[in-house]
This record gives sequence, C-alpha cells and structure tokens, in this order.
Amino acid sequence: MLQNYFPVLLFIIVGVLVGVGPIAIGWFLGPHRPDQQKNSPYECGFEAFEDARMKFDVRYYLVAILFILFDLEIAFLFPWAVVLREIGLPGFVAMLVFLGILVVGFIYEWMKGALEWE
Repeated sequence: MLQNYFPVLLFIIVGVLVGVGPIAIGWFLGPHRPDQQKNSPYECGFEAFEDARMKFDVRYYLVAILFILFDLEIAFLFPWAVVLREIGLPGFVAMLVFLGILVVGFIYEWMKGALEWE
C-alpha cells in the first residue's frame, strides 16, 4: 500500500528541493554585505512601519494595477498563440476583439495621464 504513495512523496521532495534549494545556495554562497541602501524600503515609496493614517501617493498603486492588467493580456496571448491553428478564424477574431478592448483601455489611461510619473 505504501508503494502507491511513493510517487507522491517523491514529487513533494523534489518540489521542496526545487523551491528551497536555490534559496539555500544563495544564502550560503552569496555575499553578506548589508548597508543602509540595501536595508531601506523600496517600491512602495514610504517607510513600512509608520503611522497607518499618513498620506501616500496613489500613483504607485495605479501603475501596479495597470501592470497587472497588461501582464494578464500577455498571459492570455501565449495559450492563444499555441492553439491558433485549432481554433481557426473565430478564435482569431475573438482575440482581436479582446486586444481591441485592451487597446482602448490603454489609450484611455494614456489620455488621462495615468502613465506619466511626476
């Protein structure tokens, strides 16, 4: 009975090794030279542990949401390109409609100035 679960156990072990292995290699073999620049907060534009009621710039979140939107567009293009011959002209037209809607949204955001950083 335990022989039936051996592939599952092997899969879990390989998954853990693939996930933890590179991190452990980087931790043990990588240089450890922290400085103030490396330990400073980044990406969000403000200190992580301050007053929760402080004002912050919303443009970062707007750009992040736009990135996710257009990143998902690319995520839909890959499987579509793989099966394009099987789905034929209706699938091609459906993707053109999808891309057209996204282009209209992109132009709208561009005209509103959401992509400009001051």
